[in-house]
Amino acid sequence: MGDLLFFLIVFFLLILFVISFALFIRRMLIHSNTRNHSNKSIEEKLDRIIELLEKNN
Repeated sequence: MGDLLFFLIVFFLLILFVISFALFIRRMLIHSNTRNHSNKSIEEKLDRIIELLEKNN
């Protein structure tokens, strides 16, 4: 009986680890996509500022 209980606890922890790891990777990918979009937006704004500064000179 003790062996079965130990096996169930280890199995449950293993399943929990796999689910947690998958969610962590998913969150990292989503955050990476958001960061890339944000960087592109900032780059476009900086390009616009540079154009305006060059136009004024």
